[in-house]
Amino acid sequence: MHIAHRYRHGQLMPQQTGIVAEFPLTLQVNGRELATLVASSHELRFLVAGFLRLQGFVERIDDFDLLAVCEEFGVANVRIKKELPERLKPVLTSGCGTGITFSLEQSSGAAVAAVPVSPEALFRLMDELARRADQYKSHGGIHSAAVGDLQGQLVLYAEDIGRHNTLDRIAGEALFRQQDLSGMLLATSGRVSAEMALKGARLGVACIASRTSPTDMAVTICRQAGITLIGYLRGEQFTVYSGVERLELPRRSPRLQRIDAFFERAAQQSCPSPTQHQAAG
Repeated sequence: MHIAHRYRHGQLMPQQTGIVAEFPLTLQVNGRELATLVASSHELRFLVAGFLRLQGFVERIDDFDLLAVCEEFGVANVRIKKELPERLKPVLTSGCGTGITFSLEQSSGAAVAAVPVSPEALFRLMDELARRADQYKSHGGIHSAAVGDLQGQLVLYAEDIGRHNTLDRIAGEALFRQQDLSGMLLATSGRVSAEMALKGARLGVACIASRTSPTDMAVTICRQAGITLIGYLRGEQFTVYSGVERLELPRRSPRLQRIDAFFERAAQQSCPSPTQHQAAG
């Protein structure tokens, strides 16, 4: 814990507070320094494996010959079977603290198979995401993400100081568990940027849902990839930016359907038809 001072009503009061930690991790792949990832310090093997997976350098756990993380020196030493391209063009993205990717091509491969998405499943998954984000509740500054099945039951969860890192962590853990995430639901606490949308597409998820907004490039990527994109999911409401035709609305009970039909007939009877207007004239 740290001592900070809170200003309130013209006074400064000392208080103990938690401060989110940043951990720089230098990633060396096949003897070559590839990038420095700034992240939270837990489960760094998942972060490294997922980052390399979502950059297209590995596809399965057998593609690694070595994955070793030295936390004391902040270095991850990795050897993979695939040769790295001679020239890599890093792209600085809009991730927290500026993320990095080696490709922002809007084509993410084959489109995701059309999967119906239930609002109730989205609410259930987002509620579980909020419940697990204990560190965010304690002192803020932490993003979280979760993957769930089509009923909204949580499958994998990750948190990190960077919203893009949370997807790398999920991708890496799924790789270690040899778990296929295609056709599942992805919920995130942060904004859905182009990089986030591409990572979701590479995982094959059917839906990406956020408590905040997407960017225009993210909307375009999700439309091309066949991903349902949801923003501002709060309480029992949300906004659909892509894939509205795949949203599976809840069926109204027979009783409510009869009530709807009654009011529809009443509205029609109370409004005279055009021929009735002419006869009255």
